[in-house]
Amino acid sequence: MKISGDLTFIYKSADDAKVVFDSLEVDNENYLKSRLNNDTIEYEINSEKLGSFLATVDDLIASEIVVEKIVEKTKQ
Repeated sequence: MKISGDLTFIYKSADDAKVVFDSLEVDNENYLKSRLNNDTIEYEINSEKLGSFLATVDDLIASEIVVEKIVEKTKQ
């Protein structure tokens, strides 16, 4: 069985999106497809197992939250 899904993050600015994209791309390379488009990052996630799919999505969201918090703190 093949499981696939798309996840989109929209940011306040293209600069914020680029910082997050660059921060996460190192860890995501070879695991999922990602595209940066101005203030939006789009992820395409594919897996053969539901558990792996959910773990990938969970890791991506958790990592994004951390980077987003760092970006916000550095602006203060």
